[in-house]
Amino acid sequence: MCGIVGYIGHRDAYPIIIKGLQRLEYRGYDSAGIALYDGNEINLSKTKGKVEDLNNKAKSTISLEGKLGIGHTRWATHGVPNDMNSHPHYSNSGDLVIIHNGIIENYDAIKKELTKRGYTFSSETDTEVLVNLIEEVKRKEGVKLGKAVQIALNEVVGAYAIAVFDKQKPDEIVVAKLGSPLAIGVGENEFFIASDASPFIEFTNNAIYLEDEEMAVIRLGKEIKLRKIKDDAIAYPSIQELALNLEEIEKGGFDHFMLKEIYEQPRAILDTYRGRLLAKEGIIKMAGIDDNLEKFLNANRIIIVACGTSWHAGLVAEYIFEDLARIPVEVEYASEFRYRNPVITDKDVLIAISQSGETADTLAAIKLAKEKGAFVFGVCNVVGSSIARETDAGAYTHAGPEIGVASTKAFTTQITVLTLLALKLAKEKGIFNKTRFHEHLSELENIPSKVEKALLSNPLVEIISNVYKDSTNCLYLGRGYNFPVALEGALKLKEISYIHAEGYPAAEMKHGPIALIDEHMPVVVIATNKGHYEKVVSNIQEIKSRKGKIIAVVTEGDVQVKELADHVIEIPETLESLTPLLTTIPLQLLSYHIAVMRGCNVDQPRNLAKSVTVE
Repeated sequence: MCGIVGYIGHRDAYPIIIKGLQRLEYRGYDSAGIALYDGNEINLSKTKGKVEDLNNKAKSTISLEGKLGIGHTRWATHGVPNDMNSHPHYSNSGDLVIIHNGIIENYDAIKKELTKRGYTFSSETDTEVLVNLIEEVKRKEGVKLGKAVQIALNEVVGAYAIAVFDKQKPDEIVVAKLGSPLAIGVGENEFFIASDASPFIEFTNNAIYLEDEEMAVIRLGKEIKLRKIKDDAIAYPSIQELALNLEEIEKGGFDHFMLKEIYEQPRAILDTYRGRLLAKEGIIKMAGIDDNLEKFLNANRIIIVACGTSWHAGLVAEYIFEDLARIPVEVEYASEFRYRNPVITDKDVLIAISQSGETADTLAAIKLAKEKGAFVFGVCNVVGSSIARETDAGAYTHAGPEIGVASTKAFTTQITVLTLLALKLAKEKGIFNKTRFHEHLSELENIPSKVEKALLSNPLVEIISNVYKDSTNCLYLGRGYNFPVALEGALKLKEISYIHAEGYPAAEMKHGPIALIDEHMPVVVIATNKGHYEKVVSNIQEIKSRKGKIIAVVTEGDVQVKELADHVIEIPETLESLTPLLTTIPLQLLSYHIAVMRGCNVDQPRNLAKSVTVE
């Protein structure tokens, strides 16, 4: 989950690395550090806290000179967040310096062996063990840094993206990757290293994305050399032109990235179906589907694997595929799927969903499914990500960068892609006639404007948020398509406001959770006029009779729920299968405003990171 940044070239490294770390702080923000080499000595500063704390400390404690440097913003795994455990880490000689994103699982055994050989350790981290292992290999084998890194990595078990340099070789940085993302920005006789492209987008739009088990020796004045870590085979780098632009990763006048991304959803949904949805012509064009249509049409079932918000999008997709396309679907937590012994055959299609395309558990689930012969389809946002490369086919969401840790536009764009897929399959299977198909396409085409209308509820949601900002618990209820939205709404509130919240199918309330309801319990109920409206009204009456406080999300023009609820938020009318794209909007706003009112760090909630690249 950590963010890593490096630079070697003709510019001053410090401002590039600090700004890069600030852009990567969504990946981890419990501590940060930087190491600069000025040609004579390494100047290192690190601290518990955020990148701004590092910036303040470094300016007053070290020389900021140097054209070579590496930096790190941490999400702690081994060792508590403190100055000592922060990266970068030195080797015992002081010659080697490393930054690392990932986990070295066998670090304890390696540490014990190195201790026997006289090495000492000042931190609790697995990373300090790795840099000293590299140093020991370099000393014992009498090899250069690149070869020492390769040999050392063949002895470790785990995941990593690393950058390491040797002060005896000031024109060189060595990088390597397995399971954690790593990009190399290629400029004019300068190179940038980062967990994603955002730290160097204003300097170059050319990037190399390392594949798993690849390493590179980056030298000034020379071409990048890529090699396979396992067998030393030469790999040939493919330089990609970045579509990302600087404006997309700035806040654009909003107080927080999360609020910006909530308001970007009309455009993000439009960009997701742009060129794919031709409503007037009655056509859905998706190359990943068109080229593999028989795989889906002949599938015994679809298995969806994901984590967090993406798992909730998968649950919505289960309703969509089974209802519209009549294909059986199972939705699995990727973290559970990979560790049991699932029954998978070559007649199954596995859909893997991940915003970042780097989620470790989801990647492991993909590899397991491929080993069993299943066809694997990826849905992710980041071009060139590991999931995009590992899957047989897929579709990008085109949501643009999502910096806020709490996913918002990822959820709605994932649902949009999965809806397009289900509708195409329904048409191909003959389940939809021409009229019904056109109705769904036209309504999906209108969703961006209806999301814009749903966003007009923001002032009302802010007022409601002020009433419940001091609550300690909250229930979210929904039925059918909107049960997963209830789960997602509860997750958002938990993530950023630290209020305990749970989502349930509305009918399950009386099988236990109803015991919690009293005059202090706010209950958010999704009560659109589609599906099981009368049943949900009955559930609301049960809550009302027990003095629960009801916040209802209803279809505009609703009368019945308005008479029962304490607060009502309206959304535009739409087809039942598309309601999750609208009902989620006020729930996102509710969690946002409550978190702001409670003084929480909305974009960087405690203990969380955006991309979960470790187990």
